[in-house]
Amino acid sequence: MIINVNLPNNPYDIVIEQGVLDRAEEELDLNRKVLVVTDSLVPDIYAKKIAQKAKFSVMGIIKPGEEHKSMESFMMLEKLLLDSGFTRKDCVVAVGGGIVGDLAGYVASSYMRGIDFYNIPTTVLSQVDSSVGGKTGLNFGGVKNILGAFWQPKKVLIDTTVLSTLPKRQISNGLAEAVKMFLTFDREMFEKMEQKETIDSLLDIEETVADAIKIKVRVVEQDEREAGLRKVLNFGHTLGHGIEMSCGGKLYHGECVGIGMLAMCSDEVRPRIFNILTKLHLPTECDIDIKTAMNAVSHDKKSSKDGISTVYVSTIGEYELRDMSLSELEKRLNTVINKAFS
Repeated sequence: MIINVNLPNNPYDIVIEQGVLDRAEEELDLNRKVLVVTDSLVPDIYAKKIAQKAKFSVMGIIKPGEEHKSMESFMMLEKLLLDSGFTRKDCVVAVGGGIVGDLAGYVASSYMRGIDFYNIPTTVLSQVDSSVGGKTGLNFGGVKNILGAFWQPKKVLIDTTVLSTLPKRQISNGLAEAVKMFLTFDREMFEKMEQKETIDSLLDIEETVADAIKIKVRVVEQDEREAGLRKVLNFGHTLGHGIEMSCGGKLYHGECVGIGMLAMCSDEVRPRIFNILTKLHLPTECDIDIKTAMNAVSHDKKSSKDGISTVYVSTIGEYELRDMSLSELEKRLNTVINKAFS
């Protein structure tokens, strides 16, 4: 399956195909210098496949975890490009999850003011969400994604066979972002997900990934740089980021977003979100220091003098944009701290 992203200045294709990694040289221009960025938890066979197909390759391996989506990792990768004599005609390829993709994309956006970037996401989370739309960046000063740029990839390759090496918890972690897409934009897709007893097979996961990507592509095509509609894709993220930055690595990104969604919806919607998160084996509460979490929330990029622009779901498949004060958000965060819903 090929999904076209029809942006005026930066159109590209997302190729979803089992086994596409094995013929990456047919889809990507690797006949040049290629920096392959990955992390030490990603099976090295995937990055090596790309490196072996390139005319000249350099491997950039970062340590896993949000704490390594950092200026130090960024500088290390930029130095690799410089020391290896990369020019504007060369490229960066990300092979890994969202941290790898965000960081590699930012490196590509800034080296010589921008070189080509390809994304090969290897987790459900990155396939569904972060690999599409051109958001790149890193964490700095204790604030998530505070440095970054919009830098669209030249192409995205999604090979769902790589998911067979993922732990089930990581599968569920990624599906939380699909739940977010359906909750805000597609009632039928949400209900379809509700009706499934499990989402375990690669075919089921691939279908869900494709459905979620189609929604995100429609949004990005209308709002490439998050001036309006694209803000809706942040549903669950304002409080989710606060939870993520204060949980000490105990929860994954999608798990934090899922909890964030529970706090940002109506009483009528909340039980349905709770039920689907439970079916996906995702947490519905957290144990965090609320002051640390709210400090991270206070640095949200969507803040203004009127408060923080948030996304609220009162009806499945629809959304509202609401400005909320920090005190309002703290009250909502309190509802998901060590309190499970039923």
